[in-house]
Amino acid sequence: MTRAQPSMLAVSQLSRNFGGLAALDGVSFEVARGRIFGLIGPNGSGKTTLLNIVCGRLEPTRGEVRIAGQPMTGRSPEVVCRAGVAGTFQLARVPDALDARDNVAVAAMYGRRRLSVAAARAEAERLLARVGYANALSARADALAYFDLKRIELARALACAPDLLLLDEWLAGLNPTELEAGIELVRSLEADGLTIVMVEHVMYAIRCLCQHVVVLNAGRVIASGSPEEALADADVIRVYLGDGV
Repeated sequence: MTRAQPSMLAVSQLSRNFGGLAALDGVSFEVARGRIFGLIGPNGSGKTTLLNIVCGRLEPTRGEVRIAGQPMTGRSPEVVCRAGVAGTFQLARVPDALDARDNVAVAAMYGRRRLSVAAARAEAERLLARVGYANALSARADALAYFDLKRIELARALACAPDLLLLDEWLAGLNPTELEAGIELVRSLEADGLTIVMVEHVMYAIRCLCQHVVVLNAGRVIASGSPEEALADADVIRVYLGDGV
């Protein structure tokens, strides 16, 4: 009999305190392999804190994180990256001192695969094309449009060869045409086999992309299920979406 594989991400009773503030309070959920999972909730509900714990930028006060069944609680970002986790930031962080290609190549050189300079630059070119970046490879970040910066940041995350991709409001701030392109790009990454956890306020994107969502409020899970189920929950309507939804 074939043994079932562990979930790609499992968090159990995850809590994080900042002084007297409980940013997360006993959060538990699992993310199945090869799915797009939504993490939603109002500002300050703990979503970014949770992603920062998963990728190793923060340690939890209590609780456990497992990646593909392996314990990762409190591991460094480097260890977590080599275990197959990469992601984007809430605000795009693309160094102005590097051009588009080298911004991505650095991740290929120092991430999971440790490619040579030549191989990393070739991989950067491939990934920039993969995410739809169409400007000059030598363009500096301070000369690029917002969506191009988002594309570069996504290509940089992909250069780490992740199995689990964390997207922190990657679709935020896009115009309608860019949003549709971004949704199709995320969907294509799922088709490639990536597991994706996305923190997002754009409910249209959540409905389009996610098979399952968890809703946080004040650091606690208040609803979970399909987007339709979670967004119809009375507590979600009251604290996040408003009575008019």
